[in-house]
Amino acid sequence: MIDTKLQKNFPTIVVVTKTHHENRFLPLIKNGHLHFGENKVQEAIEKWTIIKAQNKNIKLHMIGKLQTNKVKQALTLFDYIHSLDNLKLADKINKEQTKFAVKPKIFIQVNIGNEEQKNGVNTPNVKEFYQECVEKFNLNIIGLMCIPPISKNADVFFEKMNEINKSLNLKELSMGMSDDYFEAIKYGSTYVRIGSKIFGSRS
Repeated sequence: MIDTKLQKNFPTIVVVTKTHHENRFLPLIKNGHLHFGENKVQEAIEKWTIIKAQNKNIKLHMIGKLQTNKVKQALTLFDYIHSLDNLKLADKINKEQTKFAVKPKIFIQVNIGNEEQKNGVNTPNVKEFYQECVEKFNLNIIGLMCIPPISKNADVFFEKMNEINKSLNLKELSMGMSDDYFEAIKYGSTYVRIGSKIFGSRS
């Protein structure tokens, strides 16, 4: 069932700037946009370290796969992590956030289609994984994230994500990209990750 209440509140747009030169997104910053997403830690460091230092209100989102050996660097720059998908990574984030006295906002990545080739926690294991992240690793889990299977009806998977999120009493949902953000919003997405609809298709 569509969450009609959330239809009234448009979600936060995370502008995906991966592979794009700063000249492409600086006009957005000048016009007041604050939320941006990157897939790779090293690229983000090179592009965003100075820009974030000059624009304290910018929030940077790690939307790609985060390797454990990149966590230390990631926590110096990213405010949100959308791709927590295993306990080894949860443990590493816990240790590094304690060292740096930071606490990023984190989404658990759910393999909503239970696809073998995709990262993410399979749906039957989400509740246990969430509890361990909160109780054992003291992580600030604010919601769930998913990428639905390609060439299937995304509505079915977005609806399921909404149900799981509510069962955990989580308020945020990161789902929906350039091709399916409208469907994601219908089912309660609070963060949509948009790149090509803003910058055009990558060559």
